Amino acid sequence: MAELDGLKNMCHKWYDMSKQVKDLIDLNELAAGENDESLLKDIKDDSKKLERELSVFEVKTKLNGKHDKNSAILSIHAGAGGTESCDWSQMLVRMYSRWAENKGFETEVVDSLEGEEAGIKNMTVIIKGEYAYGFLQSEVGVHRLVRISPFDSNKRRHTSFSSVDVIPEVEDAINIIIEDGDIRIDTYRASGAGGQHINKTDSAVRITHLATGITVQSQNDRSQIKNRATAMKLLKARLYELEREKQRASYEKHYNEKGAIEWGSQIRSYVFMPYQLVKDHRTGYGTSQVDLVMDGEIDDFIGAYLSWKLEKNITSKASSFNI
Repeated sequence: MAELDGLKNMCHKWYDMSKQVKDLIDLNELAAGENDESLLKDIKDDSKKLERELSVFEVKTKLNGKHDKNSAILSIHAGAGGTESCDWSQMLVRMYSRWAENKGFETEVVDSLEGEEAGIKNMTVIIKGEYAYGFLQSEVGVHRLVRISPFDSNKRRHTSFSSVDVIPEVEDAINIIIEDGDIRIDTYRASGAGGQHINKTDSAVRITHLATGITVQSQNDRSQIKNRATAMKLLKARLYELEREKQRASYEKHYNEKGAIEWGSQIRSYVFMPYQLVKDHRTGYGTSQVDLVMDGEIDDFIGAYLSWKLEKNITSKASSFNI
């Protein structure tokens, strides 16, 4: 029923936009005949608004994966490069936070580790909103930054790397059984700012899944009970994603195809100097509007990735059947 409701909503949205287009065409003919400049301006503004809505709608039609509608668990890790990479990781956190804010999504930081001088070594954020995972699956991989370092007194150009991982927040209804003997739970004092309570008690929780070695942690709530519940949610999501990765690897082996998503791959470069360019190495899409991208405007990259992924899947399936 939920799937049916979703399909109905998509159809209704399409019919509504089609009607708006027809109304704007009729209004445009009327305004042009009467030379009504004020009405023509309103029509132009409404057309731009409708164009943006259509762009978002088009992206959503490409999100048909099992968990594309889910919220997303986004993790960012600084690579080699010390302070430079930690600062770059912090910049990526801001970029995704601004993107989520523009979409009306909620963000919840569940774990973070600050860099020694600046930025962050790693951070895990839950981005809550419909299709958050579907949108952000395009961001998995290594992001590369080239700029004049603000931490280098000689103003030399530096290259920094940070890794981004995104998994869906799985529903509680999914049956993943975790026995007490399958995990080890450690408690410790949270690090960073937190007031009088958070750093004085063992409220932070780290859970290790013994069979797989997966470790998750949560430290951003005062309550150890709440941190434990959050950590269990993260572990459940990661175990579910691990199983999906096994199934995906089996599928790719069957079709003799290398996976499009690989943790160690460099997917996108952000060049601040000597020129300005953000380019996705998978799709070839790029823009010189670096400031807008870093302010969260990454929808064009997401749309290009989803189109590329859809075309790639169609091509691989066609070749497997000798079409």
